[in-house]
Amino acid sequence: MPKSARKQEKDPDGRMPLAEHLRELRNRLLKSVLAIVVISAVAMWQYPAIAHFVTGPVIDAVGCPDTAAGLGPRTHPCAQVTANGLLAPFTIMLKLSLTTGLVAASPIWLYQFWAFLAPGLHSHEKKYALTFVGAGAPLFLGGAYLAYAVLPTTAGALVGLTPSEWTNLFPADEFLDIVTRMVIVFGLAFELPLLLVLLNLGGVLSGRRILSWWRFMVLGITIFSAIATPTGDPLTMCLLAAPIVLLFFGAVGICLFNDRRRQRNNPDAELSDDEASELDLTPAPVAEIEPVASHRMLPEQASGDSGKDEPPRRNGYDDVT
Repeated sequence: MPKSARKQEKDPDGRMPLAEHLRELRNRLLKSVLAIVVISAVAMWQYPAIAHFVTGPVIDAVGCPDTAAGLGPRTHPCAQVTANGLLAPFTIMLKLSLTTGLVAASPIWLYQFWAFLAPGLHSHEKKYALTFVGAGAPLFLGGAYLAYAVLPTTAGALVGLTPSEWTNLFPADEFLDIVTRMVIVFGLAFELPLLLVLLNLGGVLSGRRILSWWRFMVLGITIFSAIATPTGDPLTMCLLAAPIVLLFFGAVGICLFNDRRRQRNNPDAELSDDEASELDLTPAPVAEIEPVASHRMLPEQASGDSGKDEPPRRNGYDDVT
């Protein structure tokens, strides 16, 4: 009887039928979704603490004082976070809990994604992929933390533009959308230097070529920061563009160092596939001419005059035919 899919021995090269690939993909997706659901349920139980963690810095920066507590009025514009509608608190709780579950469960679903792809990768591809995962997670978290850190300053600068006779209200769902988008945009933007380093390690781009693009890269990073920031203010744009530019030049330095190391190990490493190597065209001295013994065939064998130990020939042939 054929063995079940779980009891069959795995191929060392990671090969399996299409049905087995689909079954493994289904199992890993189920594990990822289950981890997200479980963590989202825990986040829903701790929803007040998580909501305070997300909105607390902004409220502390621009929130209006509580007059019932005896606090004096603020001398500069302030804002209040509101939930508009009867179902708004419930939908905001679901959205915030799911976002927390997706972020907190990222090690689990990233591992499932890696475990699904790893059997089909070569050894050097696994090394690059592990480098990407190991360096990509801190960079993404660094960008997310920067977005979280600059959000109160950005909110204070924007609220400060409000006339004194106006009142600011922050819808909670819109506010959470801005926070989520800023965290994702800042985190993904910090992955750009890592992508350049991986292209250099793979031999696709050299450090010198990347450095020659620095003007276009700085301009592109600035334009990207202006478009990608949800608030659209110059302060947030500069706070996003400046670290990416610094990381870009840091990545260029790593690429140049890697090119120099590769050049020491292999002088022809920077040559393209269509570029010919340099040839030494200096004439070499010719060796002495060696005499070559002549064959015993012509002209005497052509006339039938052969040696004593050989059969007689006729017209150069050794038999009558």
